[in-house]
Amino acid sequence: MTTDPMPQDASENAQGDDLKAGPMATMADPDAVTHRRVLRIAIPILLSNVTVPILGAVDTGVVGQIPAAEPIAAVGIGSIVLTAIYWIFGFLRMGTVGLTAQAAGSGDRAEVSALLTRALMVGLGGGLVMIVAQWLIFAAAMAVSPASPEVEALARDYMAIRIWSAPGAIAIFGMTGWLIAQERTRAVLVLQLWMNAINVVLDVVFVLGMGWGVSGVALATFIAEWSGFAMGLWLCRETLRDAAARNWARVFDRVRLKRMALLNSDILIRSLLLESVLVSFLLVGGRFGDVTLAANQVLMQFLMIAAYALDGFAFSAEAMVGRAYGAGRVDSLRRSALLTSYWAVGISVLLSLAVAVAGPQIIALMATDEGVRTEAARYLPWMIAVPIAQVPAMMFDGIFIGATRSRDMRNMMILSAGLYFACLLVLLGPLENHGLWIAMLLSFLARGGTLALRYPALERSAAR
Repeated sequence: MTTDPMPQDASENAQGDDLKAGPMATMADPDAVTHRRVLRIAIPILLSNVTVPILGAVDTGVVGQIPAAEPIAAVGIGSIVLTAIYWIFGFLRMGTVGLTAQAAGSGDRAEVSALLTRALMVGLGGGLVMIVAQWLIFAAAMAVSPASPEVEALARDYMAIRIWSAPGAIAIFGMTGWLIAQERTRAVLVLQLWMNAINVVLDVVFVLGMGWGVSGVALATFIAEWSGFAMGLWLCRETLRDAAARNWARVFDRVRLKRMALLNSDILIRSLLLESVLVSFLLVGGRFGDVTLAANQVLMQFLMIAAYALDGFAFSAEAMVGRAYGAGRVDSLRRSALLTSYWAVGISVLLSLAVAVAGPQIIALMATDEGVRTEAARYLPWMIAVPIAQVPAMMFDGIFIGATRSRDMRNMMILSAGLYFACLLVLLGPLENHGLWIAMLLSFLARGGTLALRYPALERSAAR
C-alpha cells in the first residue's frame, strides 16, 4: 500500500523539529524500524514519567507544612478520587493512538487532522459531564472513603475547585495520544514538564506564600491543567489550522464515530477490569493486618516503577505498530513488535537485578517502621519477578492498541481478571499474602499469554 507524499512540515519534524506541529508530523520513512526510532519515542516518555511522583511529593510536602494532619489527608483523598476517575478516561489516549497511527500509516492526512478534533471534543465533553455530576461524584467518594468531618469538608473544597479543570485535563489525554501516534514524544515531555513546573511554582506561592492551604493546592492544579491544555493546543497548532480539522462532515462521519465509540468502549471495559484487580488487591491485603497492608503499599511502588519504565516501549509499540498496520506492512509490524519488546525485556531484567541487589535498601528508604520493613522483605522475591512478569502484558497491550484490536484486549482482560479472582479463592487460605502476590503475577502472565495467542490473527488482519 503506498502513502501520499510527505508534507514539508512533517519532513522537517523527522529531521528533529519534534515540537513543530504539522498535519502529519511523522517519520519520513514508515518502514525504517530501527533501535534509534524506538528510543526516540521511548526516552521522552520515560523522562515524562519520572516527573509524576515528583509532583505528588511536592503536593504532599507543601501541604505538609501546615501544622495539622487534616489538610494532608484531604489532599490525599481528593487527588486519589479525581485521579481514579480521570484514569478511566485513559481509553481516549489509547484509542486515539491506534486510530491516528493507522491513519498516518495509510497516508490519510485528512483523517489524522479530524481525529485530533474528535479527541478534543470527547475530552471536553467528558469533563463537562464530570462538572455537571460533581455532587454525585463527591457523595460517592465520601461514602466509599469515609473520613472525619474536618477532612471531608476540606476534601470537598479541594475537589470543588479541581473539578472545573476536568475538561482540559481529560482533553489532554486525547492530545497526548495524538502526539504519540505522530511519534512526537518530545512534545509530550514538554507538555508534562510545563504542567508540572507551573503546578509546583503555584503550590509554593499559593500555600506557603499566601497561606491558602488546601484550596491553594487545588487552585494550583486547576491552573496547571488548563495551562497544559493551552500548551497542547499550541503544540498541535498547525494541524488545528488545517481545514481538515474543521471538516465537520468528516469529523462527525457516522461510520468513523461508530468505530471510535466501539474501540473506546472496549478499552474502557478493559481498563475498569484492570482497575478492579488493582483495587481489590489493596482491599484484600487489609485482611492480613495493618502491617501487611502497609508492606503491600510499599511493595506496590516497585510495581509502579516497573510500569513507568516499560511505558516508553509500550508507547513505542503503539505508534510503530499502528503506523505499520495502517500501511498494511506485516514485515514492519512484526519488526516493530519485536524491537520494542527486546528493549522492554532488557529494561525489565535490569530492574529485576536492581531489586535483587538493592531491594532491602529501597524498602528502608520508603518505610521507617521496622515491622513494615521486615514484612515487606518477606515478599521481596515476588518483586524481583514483577518487572519480567509485566513485560508480556504491557507490550502486547501496546501492540494491540496500535492495531486497534480492542475486542481482543477486552476479552483477554476478562479471562485474566477471572483467573486472578479464582486464584484469590484458591490461594489466599493456604498462602495468605503470598497467595495475593502470586495471583497478581499470574494475572499479568495470563494477560500477556492470551494476547500472544491472538497475535497471529492480528498479523493476518494487517495483511488484508
